[in-house]
Amino acid sequence: MADLKRGKLYVVTGPSGVGKGTILEKFFNNNKNIYFSVSMTTRCPRPNEKEGVNYFFVSNEEFDRAVKNDELLEWTEYSGNFYGTSKKFVENALLKGVDVLLEIETQGAKKVMEKFPDCITIFFAPPSFEELESRLRGRHTEDENAIQKRLSAVRDELSMAEKFKYNIVNDEVESAYTKLQAVYDFESGGK
Repeated sequence: MADLKRGKLYVVTGPSGVGKGTILEKFFNNNKNIYFSVSMTTRCPRPNEKEGVNYFFVSNEEFDRAVKNDELLEWTEYSGNFYGTSKKFVENALLKGVDVLLEIETQGAKKVMEKFPDCITIFFAPPSFEELESRLRGRHTEDENAIQKRLSAVRDELSMAEKFKYNIVNDEVESAYTKLQAVYDFESGGK
């Protein structure tokens, strides 16, 4: 029996409000042979988010326990909340030959890139900083203080875009999705 070919790890990142979730929803509807790694977070769910689908929503104590037990591939604090990726889930899927996509914030992506130098990295950028600010404000999910924290983080994130193999500007969802699909088709060899 031949050995299974190891799966590929795709790391998708970009500033909050850039539209990653919308693009990835379309991507996963059209690609059933890649796993989405659901991260855990200490932030409260947004109105349309579902437990175990968008995130695993956990308490600060549960998150601390996972960190102390070395259960996370990466973790970080972002705008006052903690986010992390299950090490076990990712490693098990890759060993079974399954491709895995992580949608994580930029600092977490850098940590994964250090541990998996051969991962495929994709950075989603907004058409402009002003457009991104408008999208964040249009959500009506955060107060002004939280928005200002996110905007401050966005400036840092945008400065790191060149560290990623692929950069996709989300000026229009269909166009950004098509570019993501082209990256996946190329990197996966048309799996």
